[in-house]
Amino acid sequence: MIVAIDGPAASGKSTSAKLLAKELDFLYLDTGAMYRCVSWAIIKDEIDLSNDRQLLNFLKIFKIDLKNTGNRSSFYVNNKDVTDLIRKSNISQRVSEVSAIPDIRDFMVDIQRNYAKSENCVMEGRDIGTVVFPKAEVKFFIIASDEVRAKRRKLELESLGEKKSLSELIDEIRRRDDFDSNRGHSPLKKAFDAIEIDTTDLSIDEQVKLMLGIVKQKIIGNKNK
Repeated sequence: MIVAIDGPAASGKSTSAKLLAKELDFLYLDTGAMYRCVSWAIIKDEIDLSNDRQLLNFLKIFKIDLKNTGNRSSFYVNNKDVTDLIRKSNISQRVSEVSAIPDIRDFMVDIQRNYAKSENCVMEGRDIGTVVFPKAEVKFFIIASDEVRAKRRKLELESLGEKKSLSELIDEIRRRDDFDSNRGHSPLKKAFDAIEIDTTDLSIDEQVKLMLGIVKQKIIGNKNK
């Protein structure tokens, strides 16, 4: 079974997806973090995104590995642990641009599909229910107010030793929403059959409980077919 969870940045999808996967004993895959890994490597290697040959050569040697241990997902790029590095604000400022490039998106979608080929999986991102797994058995679209999302992002940055004002973060979130929703390749949008959940006034426990109930109903329904 594939559970697809889409939504904009800091809407609560990563936290709820991780906990939902744990409750279900499913593989958890954070595709947003995967695009952050590519962005980190592109910045580090000073890849010119307008140079097709340079980009394709970069993708030939790019390797990403995921390790889920307990409540933590660790990401490795060419054997280097980049788990904390990819959450820095300089990555956040580039990831929408990087993830909008068709060659990169196609490359990553192949990797994502391979991860879930033979396992039950909770996968979260921006185009899981529309592009990566359009036939996923359960689809969620997670939203929250801009202010709440900015507060969540602020706490995440502070845990990494970075400081930004709430107004700055709200502006960044709105710019990214606009970019992600209007890009030509695999834009952020709600699948027609996705269940929308507004997490603005929900605790993590409340949203996970709600999602878990929906998935379990689907599992029971599948068994009764």
